[in-house]
Amino acid sequence: MSGPDLRRAAAARALDLVEPGMRLGIGTGSTANAFVELLGERVRGGLAIVGVPTSEATQAAAARAGIRLATLEEVPELDLTVDGADEVDAQLRLIKGGGAALLREKIVACASRRMVVIADAAKQVGTLGAFPLPIEVNAFGLRPTQIAVEAAIGRAGCAGPVSLRMAADGSPLTTDGGHRILDARLGRIPDPEALSAALWSVPGVVEHGLFLGIASAAILAADRGGRAEVTILGTL
Repeated sequence: MSGPDLRRAAAARALDLVEPGMRLGIGTGSTANAFVELLGERVRGGLAIVGVPTSEATQAAAARAGIRLATLEEVPELDLTVDGADEVDAQLRLIKGGGAALLREKIVACASRRMVVIADAAKQVGTLGAFPLPIEVNAFGLRPTQIAVEAAIGRAGCAGPVSLRMAADGSPLTTDGGHRILDARLGRIPDPEALSAALWSVPGVVEHGLFLGIASAAILAADRGGRAEVTILGTL
């Protein structure tokens, strides 16, 4: 099966968790987009929910799908957030931020009673770090912040190049919050908690893509002989 088929299968299983009247955090990225499409079909069929999007791109997609939207200021406590991940390990530790929405994604996830990850099974890893770790930083003082981030990474027992993410037009990518993204290509992260603490010690770091102790479950879809087989990590 193709990647889109697997993403849709994981999204469909997550849709089973949605109940009328829920306040939903809606993630960002290709797998979250599959969830938005399926959720929109249910909403057009009469399901009454309110969604809080994690990015301007998700907001636009959800609005097109007919989903009623609100902000966290209007709905500060959510029942469930459904979002994708770039990597997930057996302890439900995640790397997120490939879509540059990590700050809003983490705020929304932490405002929810539970966060459920949807992904194809290839996103499950034994050790985090093959996917570059996004680190959202303030545009002011970017160069000294990058130097300090590189030092913090070394103190946490990791190594690898750190680069500024660029947009398609060749300019530095700007997040929805007006920040920049540094991508740390570390290969492996032996102690995610230590790296998280080290990054938080750096002035200028706004957020990082390690989601630790946040997800309660992951729905992973794999190709099994031409059909999608869904497995669950954690508790739905």
